[in-house]
Amino acid sequence: MSKPAATSSALLSVRGLKVYFPVRQGGLFGRQLALKAVDGVSFDVRAGETLGVVGESGSGKSTIGRAVLQLIKPTAGQVVWLGENIAGFSRAKMKPKRQSLQIVFQDPLASLNPRMTAGDIIAEPLDTFEPGIGRDERRRRVEEIMAKVGLLPQMINRYPHEFSGGQNQRIGIARAMILRPKLIIADEPVSALDVSIRAQIINLLGDLQKEFGISLIFISHDLAVVRHVSHRVLVLYLGKVMEIADSTALNARPRHPYTQALLSAAPVPDPTVEREKRRIVLQGDLPSPLNPPSGCVFRTRCPKAQAKCAAEIPKLEPRGGSADHLVACHFPD
Repeated sequence: MSKPAATSSALLSVRGLKVYFPVRQGGLFGRQLALKAVDGVSFDVRAGETLGVVGESGSGKSTIGRAVLQLIKPTAGQVVWLGENIAGFSRAKMKPKRQSLQIVFQDPLASLNPRMTAGDIIAEPLDTFEPGIGRDERRRRVEEIMAKVGLLPQMINRYPHEFSGGQNQRIGIARAMILRPKLIIADEPVSALDVSIRAQIINLLGDLQKEFGISLIFISHDLAVVRHVSHRVLVLYLGKVMEIADSTALNARPRHPYTQALLSAAPVPDPTVEREKRRIVLQGDLPSPLNPPSGCVFRTRCPKAQAKCAAEIPKLEPRGGSADHLVACHFPD
């Protein structure tokens, strides 16, 4: 993807975002614990930029996306959209913001109403935000966006079960795009699709971004996909940012042990490089967010962990001489 202008100001600024869920252990009279799904995450998204968010299942990726959209209320922190902190906004107060903030879900079929036609599904945002639009204009705009996402106009009266998985995801993208939003959160948009279809959907999102100048938060557990589509990448582990950097710099020289492990597992199209590259196999499973490790949350699986890692939480700070390459590690490579 082409890079956005360096002077682009942030459309979205997230600062110290926390999302905790109360969980009761030990039955009715047991103690209540906080499940720390997201624990102090900060990042910016600029106009026309794709920010990739990558991490294992359970790292808090989707929770961040929903908290940005206020589908989940943050426990703490700021979500500044176009200069206004929308964290904690009520449903009514958020409604006008949703014209410029949209989401594409992971499971294309599950995110569509099976009783509605493709045309009515795509037109839902129009019906909500432009109820006075004429019938002919409504149909014209639906057919226009259908063509943009690769759907034929004659498909307008078909139902979701009559489409393939890739076509249903195109319907979801068309629904998100019809109001020309400024930011789309793509929450694992290709993970439920066949490998042959994934590249088509990824390329479609890239083409729409170039044409309309939208920003994307692309959420995935697959770093190979994220590094291909993103301008910058945020690496998340157990609700905390491990590393955030330009995609090229991150791929060339990852500095956090967790990022290095993720990159070593990502396939490389060159068979010679793929055979010779060093793989880093992490031991153990992701710890429970109900009881995260002290200090650095990654230390229980980190091959470089030392006593300091258990005693102190590493700060997310610039490393390697670049102000834009941030790493949360006491002993970065």
